[in-house]
Amino acid sequence: MTGGAYADLVAAYVSRRFDHRGLKVYREIQVGKSIIGKNRRIDVFCVYEPGSKAFAIECKFQESEGTVDEKVPYALADLQALPMAGCIAYAGSGFSQGVLHMLEASPHAAYCLPTPDQIEPTPETRELDHLMATHFGWWDVLVGKKRPV
Repeated sequence: MTGGAYADLVAAYVSRRFDHRGLKVYREIQVGKSIIGKNRRIDVFCVYEPGSKAFAIECKFQESEGTVDEKVPYALADLQALPMAGCIAYAGSGFSQGVLHMLEASPHAAYCLPTPDQIEPTPETRELDHLMATHFGWWDVLVGKKRPV
């Protein structure tokens, strides 16, 4: 799977999963400058129209070892400089153990590997679902079917 195909997969999942809440999902939106002065393009841009809030998702998919190990620390730093909330969605088996640990430990990264046409949450999408839910205040996504004490 290419990086663009992965971003399309994540965008489609997020759109299907949260459309009923008023979330609009866009691909490749320009948002200011990166930390090195380049024009920044957000892979997946989510706008919650009822609350006028936005959330940016940068997508990283790596199936084989490669240059992604150098790109992830930069992507995390650039995400911190973004003038809005966001995260890195990642999947694939090509991340080194060090970079994988960095992603797993980051509060700004979420493992996400939905299947095509997926709507319901699974363990493979839970981390991204939870980051979005906490940002937008959709507490029912976290609580699920639990009853209050």
